[in-house]
Amino acid sequence: MTRLILEIEQSLEANASRYFDKAKKIRKKKEGALEALASTEKKLKQLEKSLVKEIQDLALEAKRKARSLEWFEKFRWFRTSEGFFVLGGRDATSNEIVVKKHTTSTDLIFHTDIAGSPFFVLQTEGKKVSDVSKREVAIATASFSRAWKMGVATTPVFYVNAEQVSKKALAGEYLVKGAFMVYGKKNYVDNALGCALGAFDGKLMAGPLSAVKKHCSEYIEIVQGREKPSKVAKLVQKKLGFTVDEIIRALPTGGVGVK
Repeated sequence: MTRLILEIEQSLEANASRYFDKAKKIRKKKEGALEALASTEKKLKQLEKSLVKEIQDLALEAKRKARSLEWFEKFRWFRTSEGFFVLGGRDATSNEIVVKKHTTSTDLIFHTDIAGSPFFVLQTEGKKVSDVSKREVAIATASFSRAWKMGVATTPVFYVNAEQVSKKALAGEYLVKGAFMVYGKKNYVDNALGCALGAFDGKLMAGPLSAVKKHCSEYIEIVQGREKPSKVAKLVQKKLGFTVDEIIRALPTGGVGVK
């Protein structure tokens, strides 16, 4: 039972006003407490969400480390829609390795006319290669070159036979790591920059949309854009899994977006 204490020297109206003021203060304290409680609950939910995400990332990373990585996952790679295996360099060192160690006499080597381009090797295994596969490799070569960062829609890409590529420079010239001389006729291929990421046999495959669609039931198309790779990688992760670092490593260099 609540007791009311009345001041006899004050009027009834004054006593009522005093209790009314007290009630207002109590109400304000209650509202403040409820707001603080709501704010705390919101922060707890955000923290819980952040912790769940962190645990998921750690689980994905542990899963990735648990499986033995294939040797080609150190490079850029994909399979054409016709099934040909394609290997590309990521930098000067891997360009050197791809051409020197993973190219046979029957393979085709792709490159762009601009500096800052990877070498891509289409491993033919002595089989005839159609224009479909050649164009897919040309798209990958252009997309993973500096052309993506430049924001152009296409760039000249050519291919040559393996025997036309050499480390032997012209007299008076010097070839830096990752650079090669190309002798003889160059065969240019039409292309348009574009990329897609997909899950292929438990691995993250990055290549032309047509090739990724052929081999991956789950995939995301990547386009030139203004978003940071880290932001796009988180979107890709929600659909495909894999770690954010793994996805960033598979993306073209420069601004990206999701179609």
